[in-house]
Amino acid sequence: MGSAIYLVNKFFSRLRSIDWLLFFSAILLVCAGMVTMYSFTGDNTYFDKQVVWLLVSVIVFFVCGTIDWRFLRRTDVIVGLFILSCIVLVGLFLVGHVSKGAQSWFKLGAISFQPSDSIKLVLILLLSKYFSRRHIGIANIRHIFVSGFYAFVIFVLVLIQPDFGSAIIIFCIWLGMMLVSGISKKHLALVFLVGAAAFAGLWLYVFRDYQKERIMTFVHPLADIRGAGYNAHQSVIAIGSGGFIGKGVGFGTQSRLKFLPEYQTDFIFAAFAEEWGLVGVLILFGLFAVFMWRVLVNANVGASNFEILFGLGLAVLFVSHFTIHIGMNIGLLPVTGTTVPFMSYGGTHLLTEFAGLGILMGMRRYRRVAHKDIVKNEFSGL
Repeated sequence: MGSAIYLVNKFFSRLRSIDWLLFFSAILLVCAGMVTMYSFTGDNTYFDKQVVWLLVSVIVFFVCGTIDWRFLRRTDVIVGLFILSCIVLVGLFLVGHVSKGAQSWFKLGAISFQPSDSIKLVLILLLSKYFSRRHIGIANIRHIFVSGFYAFVIFVLVLIQPDFGSAIIIFCIWLGMMLVSGISKKHLALVFLVGAAAFAGLWLYVFRDYQKERIMTFVHPLADIRGAGYNAHQSVIAIGSGGFIGKGVGFGTQSRLKFLPEYQTDFIFAAFAEEWGLVGVLILFGLFAVFMWRVLVNANVGASNFEILFGLGLAVLFVSHFTIHIGMNIGLLPVTGTTVPFMSYGGTHLLTEFAGLGILMGMRRYRRVAHKDIVKNEFSGL
């Protein structure tokens, strides 16, 4: 009995280190998406399922927030996670479930799991480990290619599913973490040159016809509004029709009448903007800004370079998802099937996002107890 009370007290004492402003800003973002889903008419269960996923994700968040994550600094742990991630992605081609033309899911009865979401966290941890022990010699150009190799392996395995949206996010994580690691400007120029060459190769040998159509639709968005440009066109109509104060919850005609496709995932922002208008969008942006501010604050107080880089990598992940999703919803970027953090329907990405925040909270608990031997260990292995 005494040991049980001790464990309970220890659990609640660790919860005191939670950044509650960060947590509740994330919850409000989830609620913004759920309110929009709830307003959909017809036979759908998006809202009910998302409630369940939210409850599970919150539990994962608090559990992760009580764990001491310093074991992630070990090279064998990080390398093991990377190898396991590659094995899981390869396994998709053997037993993965095909949905909407992409073999990106493991399906167990009524539950589907998309591993590319959680593997984004693994990539952030891997790059955090790699750059944390090389910040002094980061000017060496070989670090671009070595870190790029790790990201490229995951990038290719995700791209050939094909999951173009997740592959772009993986590239953004690598590029963003290189930028925050202190890479030189001339090396940055080289990265963009290599990226342009890689894109040319992808266009010629990897991209499928429908992916090329989406990119060409970006160049000529109104050239085929009944075909490849239909989704983007309907999204722009939905956002524009929202006006200043919106049509009201439950009165978004584009989503209710299903002119707007994938309104619960790929175009949740358009559905939200139609119902809430410019006022709601500005509130949403402000809420996301508060959320990102807290992520960066917690990253800045990391116990070592590894924790700091993980927090910054998490920020890159959220900003990349948010920017690309909004961009494709307003017609500035090609439609890539990218979700908006916390708002879009789906259990896998919601679990991943709250798990990432939970890890950040776990790292926050020991932010003031970094020792010289711990920092020294960062320079071993990998």
